[in-house]
Amino acid sequence: MVDERGGRDVRTDDADLLRELHDQHGSALWSYVVGLTNGDRAQAQDVVQETMLRAWRNPHVLAQSSGSARGWLFTVAKRIVIDEWRTARSRRERVTDVVPEQPVADATDRTVNHQLVVSAMRSLSAEHRAVLHECYFRGSSVGEAATALGVPPGTIKSRTHYALRALRLALDEIGGAL
Repeated sequence: MVDERGGRDVRTDDADLLRELHDQHGSALWSYVVGLTNGDRAQAQDVVQETMLRAWRNPHVLAQSSGSARGWLFTVAKRIVIDEWRTARSRRERVTDVVPEQPVADATDRTVNHQLVVSAMRSLSAEHRAVLHECYFRGSSVGEAATALGVPPGTIKSRTHYALRALRLALDEIGGAL
């Protein structure tokens, strides 16, 4: 782009002025911003880059004398840090080891499962219901169940196997997923 005043390329002149501005004030600005960001070098680098970008967008700053340009750069950098701090404060996360919503004891699943098992048990034969009741609901061992039901322990084992299989099929037919 050619300037009407002198026929010079404005972009080249601005780039040269920006480079000169960075050479003159970059290290001082960097040190200042590192202090503003409590030593966060990555954030400081972002702030310096944003400050230089704003200087490039405002060509009148590039042409200022060294003292006023440095003051402008420092003011812009400080305002950027303040804006970031305000934004971070408004969206700050709270870290805690206490979950705000504590789980509530709910007997619904247990009640539904109980009803499904009772319904499925009704579809079993009397022998299968008796062996499951004795072994699983009363907690009897194979020997105790054999004595209580008056059958040999081997029969208890096979009836338990087939009763559980029939119970699973009955639960699948009902649509229960335990």
